[in-house]
Amino acid sequence: MTASKSCRFIDLFAGIGGFRLALEHLGASCVFSSDWDRFARMTYAANFGDEPAGDIRAVGEKDIPEHDILTAGFPCQPFSISGVSKKNSLGRPHGFADRTQGTLFFEIARILAAHRPRAFILENVRNLLTHDHGRTFDVILRVLTEELGYDVHSRIVDARDVVPQHRERIFIVGFREPRDFRWPELARAGQRPKLRDLLQPNVDPKYTLSDKLWQYLQDYARKHQSAGNGFGYGLADLDGTTRTLSARYYKDGSEILIPQQGKNPRRLTPRECARLMGYPDSYRIVVSDTQAYKQFGNSVVVPVIERIAGGVREALAQPATRTRTVQLALVERRQSPPSEVQPVANVG
Repeated sequence: MTASKSCRFIDLFAGIGGFRLALEHLGASCVFSSDWDRFARMTYAANFGDEPAGDIRAVGEKDIPEHDILTAGFPCQPFSISGVSKKNSLGRPHGFADRTQGTLFFEIARILAAHRPRAFILENVRNLLTHDHGRTFDVILRVLTEELGYDVHSRIVDARDVVPQHRERIFIVGFREPRDFRWPELARAGQRPKLRDLLQPNVDPKYTLSDKLWQYLQDYARKHQSAGNGFGYGLADLDGTTRTLSARYYKDGSEILIPQQGKNPRRLTPRECARLMGYPDSYRIVVSDTQAYKQFGNSVVVPVIERIAGGVREALAQPATRTRTVQLALVERRQSPPSEVQPVANVG
C-alpha cells in the first residue's frame, strides 16, 4: 500500500487504533474513525492526533468519506463465551437479539452497501462461529455474500506466532471483485516469541497481588478443581505463551499472573499488556490502569492485523478472478437456517 487516494481506509469500532497502526505502517491513509467509548477516543486522539466520531449509528453514510478498505473489530460481547454466559445469567438477550451491540454488524453492512469499498477486514471472537448453533455466522455470511455481493474468506487465527499470547479470533475478509486471496503465514523462523522477552525489568510493587487476593485466588481455584471445573488463576510460563488477555483483567489479573521469586505473583503492567498486543513502546497510555487494561483486553493484535492487511494488499494488486467463492478456511460449520433477525432488506 502507498499513502495515496487508492489506499484510503476507515476504522470502525476503532477502539484504541490497532487496525490503524497496522494499516498505516503499510502506507495506507485513515480517512474516518469511530468508537462510542470516550476513554478509547481519548487514547486514540493522544496517539493519532484526531478523535474518532462517536456512535456509528448516529453517522450518516454521506458523512463518511469514500474509501477502499473498511476495517472493523465490531463489538464481541454478544458473541463471546464470557459475554453470552454473563447475559444468560442476567436473563438478557445476546447475539442479534441484543439490540444495542449484537445488531451493530448491520451498521457495517449499511456502510458497505453505501460505499462499496474494494475490500473489508472484520475481526471478532471465535465463538461467533458457533453462537446460536452457527445461525448468527450464517446470517453474517448471507448479508455479506448474497445481499452485498462480496467475495468472502474467513479463518480462525491464533496470535501466538507473533506475540506470546494464545488468542484465537475469527477474521472475515471480503473483496468487491473476486480475488486470489491467501492467508499469510504468521510464524517466522519457526520460533514463537517468549513472554519473558516483553516483561519490564523494574515493576512498581503495586502490581504484586496482596496476600488477601492471592489467598482468595488459590482458594477459588481449589474449590473449582475439587468440583471438576477448570476455573482458576493462570500462573504464566515465562518461556511460553499466556492465556488470552481479556477486558476483565483489571479486576484481579487472574488469567495472566507473573511468578516472582520470594513474593506473591503480580499482574502485568499496562505497558506489558500493550506489548502483549503488539503495540510499540512509543504508543502512549494516557488513561488509568483500569481503563488501559480494558482497552488492551478489547484490542486487536497489531502484527496479526498487519500480516492480514498485507495479504489484502497483495490480492488487490492482482487482477480480479472470474470465480466468486465463499472460502471458509479452517472452519467446519453445519448448515442451518438463519434465526429471525432484522430483515436484510432494511440494510443500507
